[in-house]
Amino acid sequence: MTHGAYAAVNGIDLYYEILGADRPGPPLIMLHGGAYTFHLSFDALLPALTAERKVIGIELQGHGHTAGGDRPFSIRQCADDVIALLDHLGVEEADWFGYSLGGLTATEVAVSTPDRVRRVVLAASHFRATRSEAYHREITDMDLSSPRMPTEADAAAMQRAYEEVAPDPEDFYPFVQKIETVVHDFEGWTDEQLARMTMPVLIIVGDTDFVRLEHVVEVKQLLPDARLAILPDTKHLQVIRPDLVLPMVTAFLGE
Repeated sequence: MTHGAYAAVNGIDLYYEILGADRPGPPLIMLHGGAYTFHLSFDALLPALTAERKVIGIELQGHGHTAGGDRPFSIRQCADDVIALLDHLGVEEADWFGYSLGGLTATEVAVSTPDRVRRVVLAASHFRATRSEAYHREITDMDLSSPRMPTEADAAAMQRAYEEVAPDPEDFYPFVQKIETVVHDFEGWTDEQLARMTMPVLIIVGDTDFVRLEHVVEVKQLLPDARLAILPDTKHLQVIRPDLVLPMVTAFLGE
């Protein structure tokens, strides 16, 4: 079953899809990466995940089918939108899978409303100030020669996926710039805030990610119940690897 729809939340029309088996238990909320769509982020995982459970894929403000509009963009606002959607759907508790920007949004949900989160997977995500602690310097400096940076093919795939479904296809580059500013200026969460994440957490990063490995190791040790997976020979935009990610995510969510 696949059902795509819009929900009026917090002044925007938020797009979501419901896929997979309608079985008892909490659904899996999947939140895409920045400048990505739900399907561009997760298509490689969806056949296996939706065979076993209900999946709700959400496209955040300015992404995919959801228009950017004139409203300011922030991680906190994205989290508020997602929580409002769950209220609209009557979902009290869920499992979560956030990739990059989606991981930041899922973390904010887990920090602010931990009762809505049973388990959470955070892929290619970070927790501290981007410019000073979390990201490698060449990412915040936009050093295009860095092997960690997206390729021209990566950028073309993002733009193509956006233009295929967006209400305003010409908004791609202006909104990408807005997202980059928000993520690069993001200050993250304090130790006290992260300690509220008492639910099981699976952190997944690539060994050639935007995110510094030292950063995620430090945060893994701070969280009360966290696992950490570092994927070999893997960049930020390659982290959603079905060969490695699918078995560990399936096992983690099934515990």
